Order: sequence, then C-alpha cells, then structure tokens
Amino acid sequence: MTALKPRYSKEDFARRGQAIYERDICPHIKASDQGKFVAIDIETGTYEIDRDDYTATERLLARSPTAQIWLLRVGHRAAYRIGGRPVREAL
Repeated sequence: MTALKPRYSKEDFARRGQAIYERDICPHIKASDQGKFVAIDIETGTYEIDRDDYTATERLLARSPTAQIWLLRVGHRAAYRIGGRPVREAL
C-alpha cells in the first residue's frame, strides 16, 4: 500500500476544497445531511457523503485511489473540534 502524500499546500487544500463544496455540492445538500461528513477530491471534484468520516473517505478512495481529500462536516465550520462548544452554520 502506497501512502498518499499531499500535493498542495494547506492553504490551497482549503481554498480548493471549500470552493468545490460551495459551488458544486452545497446546492444539493438536504436538511437530512446536517452533520454528515463530505469527503471531496480537490483535483476531480468527486465526493462522498456519509455520517461516518471513515466510510466517506474510504468510499472516495475506492473510486479515486489517488484522491487529494478535503473533509468537512455539513453545517459546521470544521470537520472536527477540540474542546469548547460546537459552532454550527446555517444551511
């Protein structure tokens, strides 16, 4: 198994991932997707949505084995949080 290495800077990852989400995915998000994880290949724009982050990323990697994955959570500013209280965004 070959380890995937990032081909973009953290800033490019975030910029490309967020742009794809807002342009291509967000218009199709339903209220029932709130809190689900979205795994996006920032090079192709393919994505998977699932309640479980591992399932979403593994399904995307099965489709695109060299995917450069940006992971986010619907309705949240970040996929994960450390301490504090959750901050949610309106859909």
